[in-house]
Amino acid sequence: MSKVGISGKIDVQKILKEHLFSGSKGKYLDITMFVNLDEQGPYGDNGMITQSWKGQQKGEGPILGNATVFWRDDQQQNQQPNYQDAQAQYAQRQGAQGPAPLDDFDDEIPF
Repeated sequence: MSKVGISGKIDVQKILKEHLFSGSKGKYLDITMFVNLDEQGPYGDNGMITQSWKGQQKGEGPILGNATVFWRDDQQQNQQPNYQDAQAQYAQRQGAQGPAPLDDFDDEIPF
């Protein structure tokens, strides 16, 4: 069995909070990752991360962010994720100069 390392980055403001649920050790969010191991998108990502929930119909969950394969054991190499490049690519896609100021952070998110 081969293994892969996948990193992800999500926009927490896109989370539909009504689908967060409580568990025995905290609040949880179900996600689904769609990953293409053979190709990268134009920004170096290999897929997307969507929010999922029980009873959801296909295509209902919002796209929260991107997934990037940074390591594969079948390649016999250990690549480290380049978070600076990923942040720059994200900012370029969003038309921003950098990360949003923390003033806009939603304090009601339970994590």
